[in-house]
Amino acid sequence: MKRWHYAWIVFLGGCCYGVLSTMVKLAYAAGFTVTEVTGSQYAVGALLAWVAVIITGRKRARSRSSLKLLLSGIPFGLTGIFYYQSLQTLNASLAIVILFQFVWIGTLFEWLFYKNKPSRQKLLSILVLLAGSVLAANLLQSGGLAASAAGILWALLASLTFTAFIFLSSAVGRDTPAMLKTALLSTGGMITVFLCFPPVFILDLSTVSGVAPYGFLLGLFGVVLPPLLFSIGMPHVGPGLGTILTASELPVAVSMSALVLGEPVAWLQWLGVLLILGGIVIGNRRRSRPSAAS
Repeated sequence: MKRWHYAWIVFLGGCCYGVLSTMVKLAYAAGFTVTEVTGSQYAVGALLAWVAVIITGRKRARSRSSLKLLLSGIPFGLTGIFYYQSLQTLNASLAIVILFQFVWIGTLFEWLFYKNKPSRQKLLSILVLLAGSVLAANLLQSGGLAASAAGILWALLASLTFTAFIFLSSAVGRDTPAMLKTALLSTGGMITVFLCFPPVFILDLSTVSGVAPYGFLLGLFGVVLPPLLFSIGMPHVGPGLGTILTASELPVAVSMSALVLGEPVAWLQWLGVLLILGGIVIGNRRRSRPSAAS
């Protein structure tokens, strides 16, 4: 499989995350709490992942590798916790722009840990992505700059943990089958969420049956598919380009809010979407040239 195929796989993983904000808004509108939504998301996601492992009959991972993958699920779970905490005091526009800082944090991680200094084209890609994120989130017109320090801190922590998760998806368990790796990562994330948000809601059958449809969709698009796609693609594209490709999250989030929730989307927001897609293309072209020449 060629490098650009893996780039598309990571891109689709980012698109899956873009679905989540719409699903979470629908769940909140139905009267469910953060604990119920987050807990059901990770519980259903881990269950779906293990069912897939059993059906596919993949070989087991070494115990040491399994432990590393379980621990790598910690930032996976923390990202959801921190981001939902930030939404308690920040509006969605500002929160997602702060979370979006993973784009340049991932490149910084690659520079620090892999000694890969970012090229001018990658830096240009990041600048275009950040400019597009401000427009796509409608930050300039929504007055989102007024915010609490606590909310900003939570969103920044979410950005850091999401970057760590992408980094670990690229580095840990490279020889582990992708589906088994996904199951272990999602289990680590579920344990982390349950330690922070004890799942007492599972004792109420009416709550469980009501939140189950949302938990299924959130678990599928937020817990199963992204780690699976990242496990396949990240080792081949690296965390620097990987974080750029996962910027596909925001255009999908804007499109879903317009199509499903019926929220008005200004032309500046669509311009931001186009800028983000352009930034992804710029970052990917820089990596594809050397392989094409070889």
